[in-house]
Amino acid sequence: MSALPLPDLAQCADEPIRTPGAVQPHGRVSVLAADDGRLLAYSANWASEQEARDALAQLPVDSGALQSGNGPAWIGTLQLADRGHDVAAHRQDGRVIVEYEPALPGTGLLAPMYHVARDLLPLVQRADSVDALCQVVVREMKRLTGFGRCLVYRFDPDGHGQVLAERLDPGYDAYAGHRFPASDIPAQARALYLVNHIRLIPDANYEPVPLLAAQGAPDPSGLDLGFAGLRSVSPVHLEYMRNMGTLASMSVSLVSRGRLWGLISCHDHAPRHLSFQTRVACEHLGRLVSLQIQAQEDNAEGAQRLALHQRVLTLVALMAESDGTLQRLADPELSLHRLADASGAAVVLNDSVWTIGETPPPDMVRELAHWIAARGGETFCTDRLSEVHPPAEAMLPGCAGVLAISISQVHRHVVLWFRPELVQTIRWAGDPRQKLLPGQGRIHPRQSFQSWQERVRGRSAPWLPAQQSAVSELRQALLSLVLRRAEELAGHAVELGRVNKELEAFSYTVSHDLRAPMRHIAGYVDLVLEDNAHRLDERSTRYLRHVKDAAAYAGKLVDALLDFSRLGRSALKPTWVDSTPLVEDLVAELRQQEGCRAIEWDIARPLPRLWADPLLLQVAARNLLANAVKYTRGREPARIRIAPLALPEGSGLEISDNGVGFPMKYVGKLFGVFQRLHRSEDFDGTGIGLANVKRIVERHGGSVWARGEPEQGATFGFVLPPPAPEAPHPESNNAESA
Repeated sequence: MSALPLPDLAQCADEPIRTPGAVQPHGRVSVLAADDGRLLAYSANWASEQEARDALAQLPVDSGALQSGNGPAWIGTLQLADRGHDVAAHRQDGRVIVEYEPALPGTGLLAPMYHVARDLLPLVQRADSVDALCQVVVREMKRLTGFGRCLVYRFDPDGHGQVLAERLDPGYDAYAGHRFPASDIPAQARALYLVNHIRLIPDANYEPVPLLAAQGAPDPSGLDLGFAGLRSVSPVHLEYMRNMGTLASMSVSLVSRGRLWGLISCHDHAPRHLSFQTRVACEHLGRLVSLQIQAQEDNAEGAQRLALHQRVLTLVALMAESDGTLQRLADPELSLHRLADASGAAVVLNDSVWTIGETPPPDMVRELAHWIAARGGETFCTDRLSEVHPPAEAMLPGCAGVLAISISQVHRHVVLWFRPELVQTIRWAGDPRQKLLPGQGRIHPRQSFQSWQERVRGRSAPWLPAQQSAVSELRQALLSLVLRRAEELAGHAVELGRVNKELEAFSYTVSHDLRAPMRHIAGYVDLVLEDNAHRLDERSTRYLRHVKDAAAYAGKLVDALLDFSRLGRSALKPTWVDSTPLVEDLVAELRQQEGCRAIEWDIARPLPRLWADPLLLQVAARNLLANAVKYTRGREPARIRIAPLALPEGSGLEISDNGVGFPMKYVGKLFGVFQRLHRSEDFDGTGIGLANVKRIVERHGGSVWARGEPEQGATFGFVLPPPAPEAPHPESNNAESA
């Protein structure tokens, strides 16, 4: 059993592995002050403190040549107790740590490195893929070290290690294609692998040798041994090795882009020691492989990024040739989903949804887009959507992964890519779940490494960095395109405003100047009919009456056009208007005009107070009520209801009737100038009343709408926005009413 306390595996993440206060027994350690060479500590396997001092005296150490934060450097060979020892030293936190290991027979400084440089380097350079590279590494590393099993595994985004290549002797369990759980290597161990790229444990059954303080020196238990080759490792890890049937192990870090990409791991059923020179060669091989992995991944990603960049350019070019609206992205010609190798894509503009390829139902897409927009941020990416957004479980198996970009910080404009569920069967090297053994009182490392399968659901293929970069690039391009379109529209708006003003002035002038000729025509017809009544036959009289009626109707059109022009030219004078008395007065006026008709008026009191120009609001309400009266002719009785409206965007009125109605496909024509859906023979009027309503409401910043069904009646409504904060509150102002 270990002389040091065995920690609970539950506290492995906090175990001080860099400061174990002990070393492995196959070598000895001395610690001296970097400034004056004074002995500070020594390992307990020296015969005495004096022996440690004598060994240092025989081997001069130039502490100035050692740089802090680097691994051990070769110092030389020293004879101790009639045996040669390899000596290495490194500097750490103002101390020099000197390590002595028995030299192995037939070793020399250049032999292993020469093999790496002459034989292995060309093989590494010729490997045309990461998988081929890993096969070369395990073969040559096994040959270089003599371990019974050598494997390379890469860490996935969750920290689990996946075995990519393996070489082994008979009698060793094969782990190729298996995974090792992330919990096998705690976070602080991974951090140490990033700075110290090699670790050797010659015998998992060793008894740790504690560090002792030299006379007059402080306690060395907190000394950082992170770079020391003889550093004692966690007793939990030693137990893990024994459970695995491994008595000797070596790990070499593979680091790419500053992250721990993976490990070269060597195992042996029997104790195995490697010379310092061989370990240096293994460490250099690991660095060469790391560089080659990074180069291959960079090349592959660079090629992918270039291809995706070309596709983004194609998309943007096709968008630029069109009207530039985001809806255009869902055009099958653009094949938007292929940009991210997705099964489908969607474009969501507030509540409108357009899809391409295989996607969830539009309602689910809309809800998901709104949720993503509410999170904020420019991009959203996950290959396990149901884990971060539980309602997405209803989208499985068609949608398990989502990549999305938000185009606007104000509106819910989102472009999404979808990937289906990819059911995976993962083979683990033993059940990764940790279990509490009865009576032990602590959690132990895994005791079984037999193949254990797990079926993983609810995940898609991961989104590659190049794909995430491509959609971010598309987002920037779309923003630029939208901005350019907005600038063009702003320019068009200025020009349109100028033209509208000219048209209003023209229409006002024309309508004003046409009134007199229309009256003259009607007047001269009256004179002709009066002066020549006895000389005109019935046909001529009928023709002249048609002329008079046409002139009178034209006069009405001119008057209506003049009124429409005035509505656009007059300045608004908004105040609080109580719409209840306004509507009651208009209803009373219409009752008097239509006294012979049976009209049931239903006013849902109280009607709201509206912030509006009193005169223009009266014109809009009169037009809507008169419209309802006109198109309920023939109904016995006619029913007209006026109801209040309170919406998030403001307050207003809604007028419903049981009249002739209209088909909804023509609703876009209702509010146009001189637009009519019914024959003038059936219903009189100029066709400009609803256009006046629309102009008045929109000048107040509101909105107007209509709903109808043939022979089932119609509903017209409008909403006006509240005033700016500085406007007087209706309770503090005796508002005018029309």
